[in-house]
Amino acid sequence: MSIALMQKILIASYHTEAADVLEALQNSGMVQIHDAQRANVSKDWPELHTEVEKPKQVEELSTKIDSTVQFLNQYAPKPTFTQMLAPRAVISEKEYASAVNTDKAMQMLEVCSKLSNQLHKLRDQQEHSQGQLSMLLPWEKLGIDLADLEKLEKSSAILGLIPEKNFVLIPEKIKDFKAAIEKIGTKDRLIACIVVALKEHSAEVYKALRSIEFEAVNLSQFKGTPAELITNTRKQIDDTRLQIVSLEKQARQLSENRLQLQILADHYRNLLGREQTRLAVPESEKTVILEGWIKKHDLKKLRSILEKFEGTSFNLINPAQDEEVPVQIENSLAAKPFEVITKLYGMPMYVEVDPTWFLAPFFAIFFALCLADVGCGLILIAASVYLIKKLQGDKRFLYLLLVCGILSIGTGAMTGGWFGSGLRDLGVAYNIKWIVTLIDRTMWFDPLSDPMKFFAIAVALGYFQIMLGLLVGFFDLARRKEYIAAVCDKLVWFLLVNSLALFGAAKMGFAPAILGSIAIKFAILPAAVILLFSQREGGWGGRIGMGTYQLFSTVFYLGDILSYLRLMALGISSAGVAMAINVIGKTLSEIPYVGMVLAIILLVLGHIFATASSALGAFVHTMRLQFVEYFPKFLVGGGKEFAPLSKQYKYVYIKKEKI
Repeated sequence: MSIALMQKILIASYHTEAADVLEALQNSGMVQIHDAQRANVSKDWPELHTEVEKPKQVEELSTKIDSTVQFLNQYAPKPTFTQMLAPRAVISEKEYASAVNTDKAMQMLEVCSKLSNQLHKLRDQQEHSQGQLSMLLPWEKLGIDLADLEKLEKSSAILGLIPEKNFVLIPEKIKDFKAAIEKIGTKDRLIACIVVALKEHSAEVYKALRSIEFEAVNLSQFKGTPAELITNTRKQIDDTRLQIVSLEKQARQLSENRLQLQILADHYRNLLGREQTRLAVPESEKTVILEGWIKKHDLKKLRSILEKFEGTSFNLINPAQDEEVPVQIENSLAAKPFEVITKLYGMPMYVEVDPTWFLAPFFAIFFALCLADVGCGLILIAASVYLIKKLQGDKRFLYLLLVCGILSIGTGAMTGGWFGSGLRDLGVAYNIKWIVTLIDRTMWFDPLSDPMKFFAIAVALGYFQIMLGLLVGFFDLARRKEYIAAVCDKLVWFLLVNSLALFGAAKMGFAPAILGSIAIKFAILPAAVILLFSQREGGWGGRIGMGTYQLFSTVFYLGDILSYLRLMALGISSAGVAMAINVIGKTLSEIPYVGMVLAIILLVLGHIFATASSALGAFVHTMRLQFVEYFPKFLVGGGKEFAPLSKQYKYVYIKKEKI
């Protein structure tokens, strides 16, 4: 349980081998590199500069490959559930090298890119033809060449659409202009009509028509009768559709081999990341400067890597004053799953303690108390094991659920929760004595009939965790030689709260009265320290005022401890939900003929759903107790996670070959 020790380094490399050095560093994934803005070396030597040009060629090629992969993915078979859990193809290093170092993938890229462009154009053309057809259809019965309408010398033909209700108003509107009107067709609730008027009256006629929502239609771009044009357009649409079908068939065939392009996409994305890093770091005329951080225990490996480069030197340097050190938490296998919770809160600062080990046992126990059912634990274990086997990538969260599921079996047996009371009821109903005996012997208390035991457990765990948090904070500050803060901000609170608790216990008869009397007198000492030294800056008036407020905030500790009662509430509600499902199942089983089948289906689905919903509630509330009640007692957080330059793969997983 520790935060990895970091070392700041400076690597200077000739331009001729800087790219190779960066590739070696990216392959190792050990070094976080600062760009010119963050690098202190840029401030010390202002004459250093960065490359102005961007890696456009690699950037464009990477974008092109990504878009082509996305194009082929549209035509690939839909992934199965198992494939969705493991979307990255597992390949060997040889397969990767073959795809990257040969022209096969690049040739496929060109073919697919051309195919994508063709399909894009055909779809645009199809859409254009559909729009054209939609425009012509209302005029299908107009039996004249549309080009002839433009050749009229003394008259004008105005084509347009008008709402059905307004069509009867046209004669009245145009009666003064000796114009003629003819209905041609309909479109939705509009009537397509042609109005012919003398050219000198066309403007007045059009103005009159506009007053009754007449919308002119311009078909001057067409030549031929509408019927002929419609026929030709439909033929074009059919031809285009056939071409699209043919090209889509080719795309489906190509998608079967899209792995080559996916490998290429990952390769060029990593190359682009490396190039962007290379162009962002400071450099002189002949040298590239790489300033960054590495974990101290990786220094030996780094030296081994850089020894291969004759034009590259490597030095350890001191960080600038107040420079933020990146944080990497490193835990043993047992605590590693709980790093998920730490990272959800945020990384601790470099000088702080890693909270993972301190939260791990509490998180697992609290989660198990919220679930408190053997059946839910078994379902959680089965789901976790299945996903661990099938899912790719980071599996720490699944291992976390597995641990919580195992502990849930223990808390379930302790509280008699075996799918609620379902298993015991079954044992009683069918006289299976060993089941009833097993449940009765392992059960400590029933949370529904004896909730006070659950109450006491929740409060005791909360009290213990908060006190542990204060002690961790005290020893962490002492480790950092902040002795005054350790005593005035942590130790005195630990002493005061425990003194008051002992006094309260004595008053309620849980402890000897003499101990209570001693405790309340002893509490004066930490209270005085809090009053005078909790605020250690400014005048004494302000210090005492703030100290008074701090003393008043002692009641907040009571609120923090009572917050742990949510463990009891969730545990009881989980039992209640399971009991409700069992009651409904029993009722269904009494239905003639199909009752037993319906009851089994309901019980299976119901308990799976109850496990999922209870697990979600348990996770959220347990996490809240860590973040809100526990961590503030010893952790500030806000550290920046160590982010070394490394290769990232979106589509493939390269299996290391045994040498």
